[in-house]
Amino acid sequence: MDWIKAVEDAIEYIEENITEDLTIAGIASRVNLSAFYFQKGFAMLCGYTVGEYIRMRRLSLAGSELLSTDVKVIDLAVKYGYDSSDSFTKAFTRFHGSTPTDVRKNRASLKSFARLHIKLSLEGGSVMEYRIEEKAAFKVMGISRVFSYESANADIPKYWDEVYVGAARKLVMGMYGICFDAEMSGNQFRYMIADDLQEEAAAERNLEEYEIPAHTWAVFPCRGAMPLALQEVNRRIFSEWLPASRYELSEGYNIEYYSNAADYKEGTSDLEYYAEVWIPVKEKEQDCDS
Repeated sequence: MDWIKAVEDAIEYIEENITEDLTIAGIASRVNLSAFYFQKGFAMLCGYTVGEYIRMRRLSLAGSELLSTDVKVIDLAVKYGYDSSDSFTKAFTRFHGSTPTDVRKNRASLKSFARLHIKLSLEGGSVMEYRIEEKAAFKVMGISRVFSYESANADIPKYWDEVYVGAARKLVMGMYGICFDAEMSGNQFRYMIADDLQEEAAAERNLEEYEIPAHTWAVFPCRGAMPLALQEVNRRIFSEWLPASRYELSEGYNIEYYSNAADYKEGTSDLEYYAEVWIPVKEKEQDCDS
């Protein structure tokens, strides 16, 4: 499926079911995307995580309904996914800057958050470097943890600090950062800080072993100080490359390859530091009419 069309369809589904029990995995399955890539791509294209978008849309709609009807606050709380009037009031106040009571009694001002509409704009013919590689299955060793899609952007850098930067003994050198959700469902995925497998070292350090299946990969070089350079490449993959490419995502893997920081004067902050983003792809199916 076309990437932009998939996100548009996901937004439409969210809007039609805004008061229902929405999960990232459930929305992603509706548009035939990996939950991991859906969450990642949605944030890159829209500027919000899926959870943030749903939360702000619900609170915006709840504010309008509070002002225009006499529905009870507890009923609004339940309708828009809160388990108590207290939790709803706290979220409502953080978003609108006023309590539900103040809005209803004193006509305090509200904030509106409109639904998103995806539009592509041409920004000049910039070149994006990539290559397509057929990679055989390969094994890695490392340390992994399960993360929620909603908080992963903040939690994964902290995990690197814990496992690699601040560790008294480095069990892994961090050649790869691997996200995979092929074995999981729901609103979580597993993230592994990994190296190429060395069986003796893996056994000695009690590291996890994992085999990455054979795939066709789109490989995107990334040069510059981390993490901003990597974030920019990821943004361009979803906002520029995927919409225009003859490829689409094929599996729920995402691999970041990191070169040895010791080879650079400023380490990962060096302006010449080199990394790569690997995403598994397949050629888009051609329409019968084309």
